[in-house]
Amino acid sequence: MPDSDRAQPARPATPDDELGALAPFRHGVFTMLWSTWLVANLCMWMNDVAAAWLMTTLTAKPIWVALVQTAATLPVFLLGLPSGALADILDRKRFLFFTQVWVAVVGTLLALAIMLDVMTPPLLLLLLFLNGVGLALRWPVFAAIVPELVPRTKLPAALALNGVSMNASRILGPLVAGAIIASLGSAWVFLLNAVLSVAAAVVITRWRREHKPHPLGRESLPGAMRVGLQYVAQSYHLKGVLLRIAIFFFHSTALMALLPLVARDIKGGAAGTFTVLLSAMGAGAVAASFALPRLRQMLPRDQLVMLGTALQALTMAVMAFNTHLWLGVVLMALGGAAWISTANALNVSAQISLPDWVRARGMSMYQMAIMGAVALGAAVWGQVATWGSVPMALVLGAISGVAVMGATMWRWPDRGVMEDPTPAGPLPHPKVESPPESGHVMVTIEYRIEPADAPAFRALMEESRRARLRQGAVGWELLSDINDPGRFVEVIEDASWVEHLRRFERVSVADAALRERKLAYHIGDEPPVVRRAVRETTVRGG
Repeated sequence: MPDSDRAQPARPATPDDELGALAPFRHGVFTMLWSTWLVANLCMWMNDVAAAWLMTTLTAKPIWVALVQTAATLPVFLLGLPSGALADILDRKRFLFFTQVWVAVVGTLLALAIMLDVMTPPLLLLLLFLNGVGLALRWPVFAAIVPELVPRTKLPAALALNGVSMNASRILGPLVAGAIIASLGSAWVFLLNAVLSVAAAVVITRWRREHKPHPLGRESLPGAMRVGLQYVAQSYHLKGVLLRIAIFFFHSTALMALLPLVARDIKGGAAGTFTVLLSAMGAGAVAASFALPRLRQMLPRDQLVMLGTALQALTMAVMAFNTHLWLGVVLMALGGAAWISTANALNVSAQISLPDWVRARGMSMYQMAIMGAVALGAAVWGQVATWGSVPMALVLGAISGVAVMGATMWRWPDRGVMEDPTPAGPLPHPKVESPPESGHVMVTIEYRIEPADAPAFRALMEESRRARLRQGAVGWELLSDINDPGRFVEVIEDASWVEHLRRFERVSVADAALRERKLAYHIGDEPPVVRRAVRETTVRGG
C-alpha cells in the first residue's frame, strides 16, 4: 500500500522540474481555468469585504458582524454533498457555467438593494446566503476538474497554485473593494462582481471538454450522495483529514469573523485598515505557497499542520491586543502563511486518496467540513465576543485551537494514504440472460479456509467490508458455517443490478490486491463459488 510519507525512487529531471511550482502552467487548459478561478476568488473576496464593512454601517453588534461569515459559508455546508454529487454525475463544464451566472444574478440584487436604500441586516444576510449557494455549487466542480487538467505528479503544485489564486485575490480583492467603497460606495463593488462573474462564465464556454455519459446511465442524486458518504465513512485517512481541517477552521475563523471590529480598534482604524489587514494575510499566503514543496519534503503532514495551527494561534493571540497597523500587517501575513500551509497539506492529502469517480463528492465533504466549521465558529466566537469582548474571543480561540488539534493528532494519528485509488482497469461484467429490472441484488462468495487461519481471514474480511461499502454496496455480511469451521460466505447487497455493475467500474488497484490476498486463504480445488440472486421479499419480526 502506498504511503504519503514513503520515499519515492529518483527519476530523471524533466523540463517541468525547472519550473517547479509553476509547472502546471505548461498545460493551457489549466492556465485558462486557473485564470477563471482567480476571477471567481477575486469576486468572492470583494463581496466579503463589502458585505462585512456594510454590516458595520448597519449595526454595531458583534453577533451581526460575525453572522456575515456564517451566512456566506453555511450554504456550502448544507449543499456541499448534493453539489458534489451533481458535479460527479452531470456535465462539469455546464455546471460550472451555471454557478457563475448564479453568482452574477445575486451580485446584481445586492447592488440594487443598496441603490434603492432598502438594505437591512436581515436582508443582507439573506442575499449573502444566496451568494453562498453559488459558491457551494461551484467549489466541488472546480476541485474535481483540477486532477483531470494536470498529471498526478503535478497535482500538489496545481493545488498550491489554486491557493496562490485564492490568496492573490485576497490581496487584490480587498484593495479594490476598499477603493471602490471609499470613492463610489458598496453597491458598485457588488455590481463589479456581477460583471466579472459574467466574464468568467464566457471564458468557461471556451473550455473544449467532451462530456462522456456513463454506459450504465446517470446515477440518481440520492444514490450518488449515499455512495459519497459511504466512501468517506469507510476511509480512516479521509475522516482524519476532515477532522483536522474542521478543527483548524473552527478556531481560526474567530479572527476572520471579528476582523472588522479588530480593525476599528487599531489607531486610525477605518475601512482602509480592514482591507490592508486582509491584503497582508493574502500576501503572506502567496509568499508561503512557493515554499510549500520544500516544506512538504521537510516535514510530515501532521507536523506541518500542527506548525500552521500554532502559528495561526500566535497571530490571533497577539492581534487580540494589537493597536498598531504595522504590527497587524506582520501578524496577518504570518496568519496567511499558516492558513495556506495547513489547508494545502490537508487538501493534497485528501485529493491523492480519492478516485476520479467520487472525487467531487469527496472534496465537497472536505469543503463542507471547512465551511461548516467556519459557519459554526463565526457564530460561536461572535457570541463569545458579545458576552465578553473581542480580545477574549480571540485568545480563547487561540488556546483552544492548539489544544484540540494536539489532542486529535494524539488520538487519531496519521497513517498516510493506505489505499491506492488508481483504477484497476475495466473488469468484465457478469453475464445474465435476463438482467433484473428491480430489486436488491444479493451476491454470495463462498470460501474454504483452513480453520487455523480463520482469525487472520476474519481480520482481512473486515478490509473487504470497507472496500465493498466504498464501492457502493448497501450491505455486507460474513457468515461462518456452524457445522463446518472452514466454510465462510461473504454476502454483499447492492441496491440494483445497475448499481451492482457500477462496482465493477470502481475497483481500484488496492481492491484488486485485496482480492488476491483473500484468494490466498482459499484452499478449494476450484475458485470461490459466486452466486447472484434478487431479493424478492423482506420479512421482519413484529
